[in-house]
Amino acid sequence: MKKHFYSHLIDFEPIVVTLTELEFEDAEREGLLEIAGDSVHHAVLDVILSELSDDDKKEFLRLLLDEGHEQVWEHLNSRVENIEEKIKDTARKLQEELHKDIHDSKD
Repeated sequence: MKKHFYSHLIDFEPIVVTLTELEFEDAEREGLLEIAGDSVHHAVLDVILSELSDDDKKEFLRLLLDEGHEQVWEHLNSRVENIEEKIKDTARKLQEELHKDIHDSKD
């Protein structure tokens, strides 16, 4: 799974364990993990962009493309109150949904 500037905030281990328990083939498990990672990434970007002004969005995207993770955090923390908690909460909610969907697929 690709490392993102927020990767240290999100634990994918429960999803990995669940997919392992379901005995998917390695390629299938990796594909599902990639989908889960992409879903979380899009949700995180959505929550961030919804908190920023148009000018701040442009600056955030520029920093993101430059992969300046430290600068991304400086930018976000100076413009959005409790951004780390918002990211964690968004990721947690989405992971709960994914976890439920995975368990429902077992039945």
